[in-house]
Amino acid sequence: MQFNKIKLTGFKSFVDATELDIQPGLTGVVGPNGCGKSNIVESLKWVMGETSAKQMRGSEMDDVIFSGTANRPARNIAEVLLTMDNSGRDAPAEFNSTDSIEISRRIEREKGSTYRVNSKEVRARDVQLLFADQVSGARSTALVGQGHIGQIISSKPVQRRKLLEEAAGITGLHSRRHEAELRLRGAETNLERLDDILITLEAQMQSLKKQVRQASRYRNLNDHVRKAEATLFLILWNNADAELQAAGAGLAEIERTVGVATAAAAQAATQQAEAATGLPELRRAEAAAGAALQRLTLARESLDEEAGRLDAARLEGEARLEQIGDDLNREIALSGDADAAMARLNQETTEIGGTGKDEEAAAQAAASELEIQRAATAKVESSLTELTEKLAGLEARGADLSARRQQLAGRIERLRGSDEEISGQITGLRAEAIDPAKIAEAEEAVASAEEASLNAASAAEAATTKRRETQGLADEATEAAQSRINELARLEAEEKALAEMLELGDPDLWPPVVDTLAVDSGLEAALGAALGDDLSAATDEAAPVHWHTIASQNDDAPALPSGAEALSDHVQGSGPLHRRLSQIGIVADVETGWRLQPLLHQGQRLVTRDGAFWRWDGYYAAAEAPTGAAVRLEQRNRLENARSEMDAARRAAASAKESADAARTGAAEAARLEAEANGAARQAANGLAEAREALSGIRQKATESQSRLAAREEGAARIKSDLEEAAGAAAELEAGAVEMSDLEPVRAEAAKMRTDVNAQRTRLVEAQSASETLNRRAEDRRRRLAAIGEEAASWEKRKSGAAERQSSLSERGDALREELQRLADQPSDIERRRTELLERTEKAEAERASFADKLAAGETRLSEADKLLRETDAGLAAVRESRVRAEAAVEQANQTTAALTERINDRLRTGPDQLREIAGAKEDTELPALEAAEKRVERLIRERENMGPVNLRAETEAEELTEQMETLVSERGDLLAAIDKLRRGISDLNREGRQRLLASFKEVDTHFQELFVRLFGGGRAHLTLTESDDPLEAGLEIMASPPGKRLQVLSLLSGGEQALTALSLLFAVFMTNPAPICVLDEVDAPLDDANVDRFCSLVEEIAHSLSTRFLVITHHRMTMARVDRLFGVTMGEQGVSQLVSVDLGQAMEMRATA
Repeated sequence: MQFNKIKLTGFKSFVDATELDIQPGLTGVVGPNGCGKSNIVESLKWVMGETSAKQMRGSEMDDVIFSGTANRPARNIAEVLLTMDNSGRDAPAEFNSTDSIEISRRIEREKGSTYRVNSKEVRARDVQLLFADQVSGARSTALVGQGHIGQIISSKPVQRRKLLEEAAGITGLHSRRHEAELRLRGAETNLERLDDILITLEAQMQSLKKQVRQASRYRNLNDHVRKAEATLFLILWNNADAELQAAGAGLAEIERTVGVATAAAAQAATQQAEAATGLPELRRAEAAAGAALQRLTLARESLDEEAGRLDAARLEGEARLEQIGDDLNREIALSGDADAAMARLNQETTEIGGTGKDEEAAAQAAASELEIQRAATAKVESSLTELTEKLAGLEARGADLSARRQQLAGRIERLRGSDEEISGQITGLRAEAIDPAKIAEAEEAVASAEEASLNAASAAEAATTKRRETQGLADEATEAAQSRINELARLEAEEKALAEMLELGDPDLWPPVVDTLAVDSGLEAALGAALGDDLSAATDEAAPVHWHTIASQNDDAPALPSGAEALSDHVQGSGPLHRRLSQIGIVADVETGWRLQPLLHQGQRLVTRDGAFWRWDGYYAAAEAPTGAAVRLEQRNRLENARSEMDAARRAAASAKESADAARTGAAEAARLEAEANGAARQAANGLAEAREALSGIRQKATESQSRLAAREEGAARIKSDLEEAAGAAAELEAGAVEMSDLEPVRAEAAKMRTDVNAQRTRLVEAQSASETLNRRAEDRRRRLAAIGEEAASWEKRKSGAAERQSSLSERGDALREELQRLADQPSDIERRRTELLERTEKAEAERASFADKLAAGETRLSEADKLLRETDAGLAAVRESRVRAEAAVEQANQTTAALTERINDRLRTGPDQLREIAGAKEDTELPALEAAEKRVERLIRERENMGPVNLRAETEAEELTEQMETLVSERGDLLAAIDKLRRGISDLNREGRQRLLASFKEVDTHFQELFVRLFGGGRAHLTLTESDDPLEAGLEIMASPPGKRLQVLSLLSGGEQALTALSLLFAVFMTNPAPICVLDEVDAPLDDANVDRFCSLVEEIAHSLSTRFLVITHHRMTMARVDRLFGVTMGEQGVSQLVSVDLGQAMEMRATA
């Protein structure tokens, strides 16, 4: 499968739909920092199933959605679509139906991500496994991002093992093994829970066995309680009925007395009504006379109040008239003040006008003088500036010439010393040259060590193969032994569960007869259908329900019909059941049963093996689910079979364990031999490494000596050239120093010019001060004149307002005097009206007194009639109370009988008419006393309550619990089988993983050594497994020796060497198991130009040899020049990335043909 195209929409800074074609060869992506290049890499990781927001450089996954800019609103959706070529049909089966696969991931803000493959929604896990099987994915080593090289360098060896796992293609295998381990742990946890549940259910079964016996005793006692309660209720009912009859007779007598009292009360009420008839008219007349008197009294009081109000109004008018006079005098005085102020302001205006004319001429003269002084000052300052600049230039040139002469003299002295020193170094280096014979001797030692290492490696490989074979046999034997042990454990658990379910229980309880029977296998259902619940009865005659053994046998019992076989012949230990079983026949099928049923004698029954049942009286029951007794018999038979199977399973488990122990011993011996061979191989490899290191050291010394000699000779020639150049420069500086003249006259002229400038500046300041003073005085006069105008307008406005207020006050005074005259005329009218009201009041009081006397006489007659009515009503109330008490007695008797009826219904679920039948008492039977009946009921109830809580569903619950336990035992066996299968699967995955990891390690090591030499131009390096003998748990250590350095671990190399070594490892992994795409995000940043050239050449070679497509993000000009096509990421609009492309290969072809 190949990656063809990736499309981004709303992803980070790519708000608009953007497509990036990933074609064969090298595709480069360039652009300034911060423009969004790395967002393309992150989009590729994101669509391949990345789940960590930190890997996306965000705090949450919603941060990958475009968040908006000043000109663009934020988006709610981001989507990345990856198109892959599947013409080779190497995709997983569910996605392998088309030549092209489109994988998309879409995220909506606050709603999460959705994955689709060819428009079909899938799980994130499916997408991750799809890419993992293609040696790629969000965390794949084929995606080399910024800082990835540093992570490899700083990682621990165990963390670097992931590179080998990807090279071996077991990343998906590793994930599947982890999933299987999770399932195994879940299954083991479920097994533990299931065992706990079975233990709990077994304890419940023990309790239920006791509860079944207790429920039987409870039912017997409950029947006695019901009979005693029926007797008690019958006595109570008879008593209540007698009380009801007596209460009815008393109520009838009281009713007659109530009639007589009612007639007397009616006559008294008539008399009272007649007395009360004329009384309302008298009350209305008396009330009308009183109301007239009250109105006259109120009118007189109102007249007094009016006289008071007139006096108050007169006094208030006089006070207001006095206040108006005061206000009028104040306004007259205000008009006089306004006239005086306006005269004063006119005089001040005249004075200011005269002063302004005198100072205006002086201001014009001062302005002319100021302009003259300014021109003179500018002239002398310009002359001073020119002279100062000339002096500064001369002084700077002199100082520069002096400094350059001193520097040049020091340089000449240093060059002469360096010439002498380098001449001595050249002589010493020529004497230290390496002898070629030593190099030849070291090369021979390396050849011998290589041969020894090759032989040791072959022996180690043979030992490893032998160890793997023995380990495989040991694993198979162990798995077989574990399978036998699991089977034995299953049988033991089943036997234990069945034994505990069939346990007889406490000796204090009565065991059922079914526990004493032994029935032939296959007839359990027949026996259960034939006897049913009778099998739950005990054989102990002390039990309330039991089977009694009859000593004499009835030899005259009728024989069963022909074709029916007696059930007693197939049941052992029947004892008391023999008579019953001898009359039950077993038939072959249902048709035979129907045929023989008419031939049955009284008491005889027929039954089939599966539980169909016929009785002599015509009763028939089809074969349904087995009864509890049948299940119990089946379990007993199964228990016997399980115990026999356990013996065979124990022997098989012991034999398998012996075989497994022997296989493990062989595997341990093979592992020991492998370790010895590996030790010898490592020792030989170390010898080879030391020989190679010695040879490399000698060669490096020779190369370094020659390089240093050439560098020193080149340095000597350069020093001589520099000496000649310095001597010429010194001669030029001496000539320039002679040309410099004396600067003292120029400095004196400049000092004199500064004195003149200062004097002229003083004259300018004085002229400027005089002009500003005159201007300020003129401005003050203008501001005062404006203020005088505003103040005069204000006084004029006040004078006008005072005149208006004087006119208003005069009018108000005239009106107030007229009002006071009107008030002086009203007191005489009020006195006349008061005399008239007094005469009318005396007449109204006489009328009211006459009507009051008549009302008093009528109320006396009504009082006497009311007294008689109260007396007759009291008598009527007394007899009515008696009637109420009688009615209450009847009602109480009715309620008693109703309550008793309800109690009878609540307790016995019947009516009073059924009590004699339940109590077993005939009409002529004498009932016991009430107290004796109550004591008997209390005693029986107390005896029942002393039994404590009783579970009446115990039998049903016991049957349900038995079925549940059987189901759980079956599920436990399934779990054991599943656990065994998962363990075998994990073992197979581990074995395959080790084989593939070791094979890929050798291939990666070979590629790594070759690539290291190519990228460094020499040196040597290799990989080694550390920290564990198990390859799946071992770490990966990198040993490297760049040209001229000893062999050492990666962390001890320099920064550039570490980067090149890590790139060698990444490409070695890549060449071992190539991925369809490789992304390199600025990995050339720490490399110099020479190493960048080697890096680009290597990438081009891998791209052409492996058909891998490379996506390279870079800032280096050399890398840009080597790619086949170039994409540029720009950010023309702030916060929005755009993509532009150039096909460099096509451009070169066009240039060549032009």
